[in-house]
Amino acid sequence: MKSIVTTGGRTNDVFVKRAKEIAIELSLPYVNRQKKSVQKLQTEFQANIVVVSKERLELYSYGSNAPFFFHPNSAAFRMKRLLNGEQDLFLQATGLQNGDRFLDTTAGLCSDSIIAAYAVGESGLVHACEKDDLVSYIVRQGLNSYETDATELLNSMRRVKLVHQDAMECLKNTETDSYDVVYMDPMFEEVIEESTNFQALREVGVHQGLTDEWVKEAKRVAKRRVVLKAHFRSPLFEQYHFKQLTRLTSKFHYGILE
Repeated sequence: MKSIVTTGGRTNDVFVKRAKEIAIELSLPYVNRQKKSVQKLQTEFQANIVVVSKERLELYSYGSNAPFFFHPNSAAFRMKRLLNGEQDLFLQATGLQNGDRFLDTTAGLCSDSIIAAYAVGESGLVHACEKDDLVSYIVRQGLNSYETDATELLNSMRRVKLVHQDAMECLKNTETDSYDVVYMDPMFEEVIEESTNFQALREVGVHQGLTDEWVKEAKRVAKRRVVLKAHFRSPLFEQYHFKQLTRLTSKFHYGILE
């Protein structure tokens, strides 16, 4: 499915210029909005629509009315809980400490990577890869430009380094023991999250199933552990010998492979 770039319904010369620049960056055609609805543009061009508005970048996958856009999402309230002294199950599973190196092979909205960046601090490293080019572009722009008064959240977002790359390509090009923790969240195996933006991500994102090679490469790259997030009924934990951390009240569990 092809994609095009346009502006928001109400725009000005500044955002028209920005939309044209983004179209060039993404090697996509720019289309004048001409007061047409997103749905009409989808039908006319048979394409996904990237909308450059005053507020944010949005991606409407073909046939969908729900936009995908960057937002700190669950990372925002998880950060508040951490600052209040509460525990975070992701951090318990990963065991991340100040100065650690963390690789997220399934970035998506980077919610977990943001929390990882908080845990490893300024002396640590958080790298993330996302296979879908438009998702990675929108999320990367959001990480670098989203504004909030929550200082720790803002600083953590800015420290996440996201690249457009397939998980396997990323791992194969990484030296052994380069990261303390490698993380994988296939997420499309079964719907876990229920937020509107997660559903939008599910519509536009690349669906990748876990493979033997993926796990093997993750083990090679991870110095300390590989962490898997999956539905609590997922066969992946047993299939790949992850120690499943059971939570009776949650739809998803974490698994650890050391």
